[in-house]
Amino acid sequence: MSRLACPEAGRRRRAIQPTSLAAEVAFLRKPESYPESAARVDAIETHMSWLFLTERHAYKLKKPFRRNGIDYSTPAMRRLNCRRELRLNRRLAEDVYLDVLALTVDGAGRMAIAGKGRPIDWLVRMRRLPIALTLESGLQAGTVDAGTARRIMSRLVPFFASAPRIRVTPTAYRRRQAKLISEAAVELERPEFCLAATEISSLSALLDHFVAERGELLDARVRAGYFVEGHGDLRPEHIYLTSPATIIDCIEFDRDLRLHDPVEELAFLAMECDRSGRPELDAWIFAAYRELAGDDPPRALIDYYKALNAFRRARIAIWHLEDPDTGPPQQWVIRANDYLARTRHYLRNL
Repeated sequence: MSRLACPEAGRRRRAIQPTSLAAEVAFLRKPESYPESAARVDAIETHMSWLFLTERHAYKLKKPFRRNGIDYSTPAMRRLNCRRELRLNRRLAEDVYLDVLALTVDGAGRMAIAGKGRPIDWLVRMRRLPIALTLESGLQAGTVDAGTARRIMSRLVPFFASAPRIRVTPTAYRRRQAKLISEAAVELERPEFCLAATEISSLSALLDHFVAERGELLDARVRAGYFVEGHGDLRPEHIYLTSPATIIDCIEFDRDLRLHDPVEELAFLAMECDRSGRPELDAWIFAAYRELAGDDPPRALIDYYKALNAFRRARIAIWHLEDPDTGPPQQWVIRANDYLARTRHYLRNL
């Protein structure tokens, strides 16, 4: 059943929206608001932020959003998360993440970026990169090959090797997997989303079965010390094919979402490349990873991680129904169901 046909669909929980947000967005849409005297500004709204693009820079304004452990509800929390975003993303994009700037207002009510007035909000300022350099654009243009995958792995393998190792026992890691599965299933089965509850339950059971019956594959990763603090969101649109590769937009708001087996992160990237119609990237990514990292993960483990990631991404897709400002609702229903179908496909390989 589509979300549009669902009687529960209109019962949405709204993000916190203080009255000043509209005024801030209106100000940041104006070219004359920027210190570089921009000729134009392109504004992009996402689920949790606004992005304002000038010719040279990108300015990110976090929405006053609070939900599921994410807290941008106050200026102080937004400042804290802006600083985290700057620090964490400099690990893989040092020359892109420039600084955190205050959005200020003076006694006459005039806003400014890094002005002399009172800070009312905070912006992450980044150097703007050409979208044509993203892996996503390369996938769409058909210009990505095995050499591209090796180039990306040449950036990621040293990053994972130098990342902080997280101490966890095999038992705790299995519990973590079970928790991730359960949390996604509970959300996906919410009646207002009108997804197929029997399918979700079946996929959840199959994922749990892998953890229970083939958990030794997970145990081996933990014992070998592969659990690290990584990036957390390796999507093709976050990877720029510069030299070396530049990778942006890691998860800053929840450290737990950055804790992964590197193979799980790469399985997520491979799954997203599958969605772009380029399944051959999977073989290229893991061939380069094996060569550069000296790590040969079992194929069953990769497919499990791909299935788990697809299942969890279905939950994130359907959450967009709770935000009326993120486009037509039907697109998120379609996307969630696509991720669920991919979950089923990967599980068939196990």
